[in-house]
Amino acid sequence: MAIEIHNILIFFSTILASLSYSYFISSNLPSGIYKLISLLPIFYLFTILPLLLSSAITTAITAFFFTWIANFKLVLFAFNRPPLHPTKSLTRFIAIASLPFKIESSNSFKSDPKRPPLNVTITIAIESFVLPLLINYVYNHRRDMNPHILLIIYCFLIFLFVDLLVFVSSFVIFTVTGVDIEPPSDEPYLATSLQNFWGRRWNLTVTNTLRHTVYKPVKSFFSGNEWDWVPAVITTFFVSGLMHELLLYHVTKGVSPTWEMTSFFGLHGACVVVEVAVKRAVAGKLEFPVAVSRVLTVGFVVV
Repeated sequence: MAIEIHNILIFFSTILASLSYSYFISSNLPSGIYKLISLLPIFYLFTILPLLLSSAITTAITAFFFTWIANFKLVLFAFNRPPLHPTKSLTRFIAIASLPFKIESSNSFKSDPKRPPLNVTITIAIESFVLPLLINYVYNHRRDMNPHILLIIYCFLIFLFVDLLVFVSSFVIFTVTGVDIEPPSDEPYLATSLQNFWGRRWNLTVTNTLRHTVYKPVKSFFSGNEWDWVPAVITTFFVSGLMHELLLYHVTKGVSPTWEMTSFFGLHGACVVVEVAVKRAVAGKLEFPVAVSRVLTVGFVVV
């Protein structure tokens, strides 16, 4: 117990020192390669720090917060891109860097910020009630359950956990800094296509981060071609798969990756490309009923 407390103290003191360095030192360097190089030690620290923690849950949370989201935000910061640029105070910088959230694009900072919409609050309240009940049920009955049903429940648990995790961190940002927040997800079970699910409904924090750090730069690199979005989509899903492998590496404390997550996201990236291409080819000629589209989309993601 004493060792764990010691590691936690090292973890958070290193995080604070690293973000303070980024705010006071790196922010004064020219945008681009020089600022990016100055942040390389921070990228390394944020990647290895979660390994200090013994609990799988805390390791998963901190790896998601810092190894993935914070590092990607700092990459954007190196090129003077939001959400960390421009920085108005050290407290705001640390809060925004440390917690996963998505700023509203229309007006990201207000003196009188609004509260989360009522429908979001109700949804989160229901999820908070359902999550522990579902965990308890799975824990007590998992040995007697059909493996396919168990897999579906596990997927649902992941959705609930991520949704609640991002909402709580977003609300902290809202309270501390006055930054308006968007919901962590937008009812992904109502998605009508893979493009709609991954791009506009599921885990908007990660989606927004990948859009600005991977999708847009790759699309810009191939600009001038009507198919410039294809390598951008494939690369984005590939990076997402690699980051999921890294998270699993942290949680399993160094177990060699199986590359299943990379394969999963690679498959979905290819399917999104095919889906978009087909929709463009048959635009206005063929359209599935909304209910059918939702069942097919959610079923494909779960399976």
